[in-house]
Amino acid sequence: MPVERIVTLFVVARDGGHFHGTDLIVAAEKAGLEFGDMGIYHRLVDGKRELGPIFSVANMLKPGNFDLSRLDALRTPGVSFFMTLPAPLPALDAWDAMLPTAQRLAELLDGHVLDEERNALGRQRIAHIRDQLRGRDRDHEGKEIIFGR
Repeated sequence: MPVERIVTLFVVARDGGHFHGTDLIVAAEKAGLEFGDMGIYHRLVDGKRELGPIFSVANMLKPGNFDLSRLDALRTPGVSFFMTLPAPLPALDAWDAMLPTAQRLAELLDGHVLDEERNALGRQRIAHIRDQLRGRDRDHEGKEIIFGR
């Protein structure tokens, strides 16, 4: 299915610092993320893994993956959270899964959550994104979503 939109958040280290590989991996697992395809982390629909990820988390540094065999050497300024629409859930539900996970990861790593333009993610911006996604869901209500074609 063609991607209509990508919604992105960033979790970055404070004061130009870096996250260390082992800390990042422990925090990702505590936040309910699963390591998988493309060497990145994903949140999947419980019991329906075949539908694909609700959202994914990649390393901000190229090539974007996490090399688990070299965790001790991994240092990154942050990670990118992204969900592609259409998603296996309504857009607003996918956002409501992604945002608290990004906030939890930032809390566990003592980092910041930034929006797609890398500005601090405040309440007003969150409300705006929610409104956009709510509108998208409303526009797609009643349309059959077919995955895998």
